[in-house]
Amino acid sequence: MKKEYRIIISGGGTGGHIFPALSIADAIRSKQPDAKILFVGANNRMEMQRVPDAGYEIKGLPIAGFNRKNLFKNIKVLWLIFKSQRMAKKIIKEFAPQVAVGVGGYASGPTLKMAASMNIPTLIQEQNSYAGVTNKILSKKAKMICVAYDNMERFFPHEKIKLTGNPVRKSLIDMRSYRKEAIKAMGLDEEKKCILIVGGSLGARSINEAIIANIETIRANSNIQFIWQTGKLYFEEMKQRAAEGKGKPDNLVITDFVSNMADALGAADLVVSRAGAGSISEFALLGKAVILVPSPNVSEDHQTKNAMALVEKGAAIHIADAKAKEELVAKAVETVNSPETIASLEQNVEKLGRPNAAEIIASEVLMLADAYIEKETRRKKENIK
Repeated sequence: MKKEYRIIISGGGTGGHIFPALSIADAIRSKQPDAKILFVGANNRMEMQRVPDAGYEIKGLPIAGFNRKNLFKNIKVLWLIFKSQRMAKKIIKEFAPQVAVGVGGYASGPTLKMAASMNIPTLIQEQNSYAGVTNKILSKKAKMICVAYDNMERFFPHEKIKLTGNPVRKSLIDMRSYRKEAIKAMGLDEEKKCILIVGGSLGARSINEAIIANIETIRANSNIQFIWQTGKLYFEEMKQRAAEGKGKPDNLVITDFVSNMADALGAADLVVSRAGAGSISEFALLGKAVILVPSPNVSEDHQTKNAMALVEKGAAIHIADAKAKEELVAKAVETVNSPETIASLEQNVEKLGRPNAAEIIASEVLMLADAYIEKETRRKKENIK
């Protein structure tokens, strides 16, 4: 009798959680095309659009994160957590999964907690070098914890840990070593160095302000072309400010969102970015020289810890968010004009790349599902006797 695999994948909130989740789902489907996969996300977050666009069903929970600035507002958050747990339990009961996978983000907490309480095996995909509170709590009942960094025994039981790396978008795997094609696709000059500046899908105020403050430095370095993703929230403001005075430099391309990140990364000689775990995994896979400007607005400052894990291996340059305005553009220009520095960064970061992460995690998910199916089959036979 053919097995019917039923798997829940929960989490989201940012592209850094959603893209790995979709990569895992695609890898499961490539191994088991008939597998039923249900996503569980947070209402009004980007996964509610991105997941259906990728061809998967998703259910939303009314979950929200804690408000660290106004503790009084957390009364409502506690109610939403309770409500989300009840809804997650109902979703799990109706879908009857054999495994629940958590990739981080608001929804993964209540979903994995309720799955474990219902004796459904759970797998955590921890993307960062410093584990968050929720995953540390969930790990106590998890069957498997897939990590992207060494020394995660600080946070999780060592017997549950498997070093897999972080899954990345397949389009990026296919784009390795295609600079000439990527440069052409982006409409850029093959003879000039290229710096890609991104602050995440929503943009980053501090990185944007650093560009505006150093417009003349950018103009003066006409041998370098800059691609600047402002984020949709900042696009109109930044475009207007960049055009003031002498006007926008000819070597500066301004966009709200890079729709084809594979081409943009393929074209770039140097990337300036936040230090989200998913982004770092993509840079490692592609062997991209990178300057990391960690966001200070994340729990437990995990982006700085991610960045320093690379800096310690000579695989990235770190600039603190508070110093970006003064140091970022000058450091980027200095770095891209140093072939030795670029080559060293590329070689060191490429050593950290793990292109088969999604396939490895998918195999672990299916192994847990097989064990659960076997256990349930035995239980049912015993009950018949």
